[in-house]
Amino acid sequence: MTTPAQASVTTPDDKASLRGHRSFIAFLTGESASLIGTAVHGIALPTLAVLLLHATPDQISFLFFLIQIPTFVLALPAGAFIDRHNKKTVLITTDLAAAAVVAVIPAATVLGTLSMPTLYAVALALGAVTVLHQAAAIAIVPQLVEPGLLQQAHSRIGAAFGAADTAGTYLGTAVVAVVGAGRAFALDAVSYLVSAWCATRIRTVHAPPAPKVRRRMATDIWEGLMYVARTPLVRPLVLCLAGTGFGSALTSTFWAYHLLTTVKTGTTGLGVIMGVSGAGCLAGALAAPRIVRRFGPGPVLVAGFAMYPLMSVPLLIAGPGPLWLLVLALAGSLQLAAAACAGTTQRSVSWGTSVLSHHSSLEPVKGVRVALY
Repeated sequence: MTTPAQASVTTPDDKASLRGHRSFIAFLTGESASLIGTAVHGIALPTLAVLLLHATPDQISFLFFLIQIPTFVLALPAGAFIDRHNKKTVLITTDLAAAAVVAVIPAATVLGTLSMPTLYAVALALGAVTVLHQAAAIAIVPQLVEPGLLQQAHSRIGAAFGAADTAGTYLGTAVVAVVGAGRAFALDAVSYLVSAWCATRIRTVHAPPAPKVRRRMATDIWEGLMYVARTPLVRPLVLCLAGTGFGSALTSTFWAYHLLTTVKTGTTGLGVIMGVSGAGCLAGALAAPRIVRRFGPGPVLVAGFAMYPLMSVPLLIAGPGPLWLLVLALAGSLQLAAAACAGTTQRSVSWGTSVLSHHSSLEPVKGVRVALY
């Protein structure tokens, strides 16, 4: 017998395929290019703050606070905003804005004016732009592909993101070593420009008609929250994602700082751990559809959410040395494989509910979860 959860997962039509789907390929190429730049950013930022600007623990915590706070403050308003505007336009605009914001760092490096306050300003502005971009990116996928291809599309997205993250991490490690952490951000800025160009090639063919009556944004946000509270399938899922996302944000604050100062991985070791972890994300995303077909979405979500925090335990006891570097890399790989598997499944379950597709103000709540993935 098919369970409600299993029925809610959109299954691909055997005859349908994403091969040659120009809009989806353009979307995937642009988002992957942007993620490669973000992976370079992920290597360069802690290197710049910890090793070059000699940031204190208080300064690091404040920096990552500024990175995360836009998600919690702007998530729901961003969803209501996206509901009122063309998602393709939002993707292009936010990419261009992000490129301009990130370009401040290499410019300040060349001018010799780079400081922690500069990183604070960039972190806050980039975080706000990213919230809007992620909300639009999540909401536009069902407008690009047929409903029967959503599971396949989300799997492709997860796989591409895992590959882009791995490639960007190793590229970032090399670029930081060659040109320095500050100048490496120029590559991140270029990646946003590539993403913006790719977004111009997108054509949405399944977009719902614009509402004739514009309601207050607060009304849409309230209805989205009430939908979450009243829907048995969505309520526990969103609460679990929000809690896991909050815990992940807390951990990420000192993750790189701990590796660079206590575990003493250096920039290369940090890159190795992040690169292997990204490969795990790729493997998890590719395997997700097959695993869901065999075990069902419920067990996959439970296993994924359970494994994610367990794989953080080695970080608590790790010390310097190549053996610990290997352990942390493998743990990170399993952690992101679990996150990618649960993430692609969650997206398919959520989009499989007919009501949810009409409440895009919920999309930023799911966007908090994207940090896991």
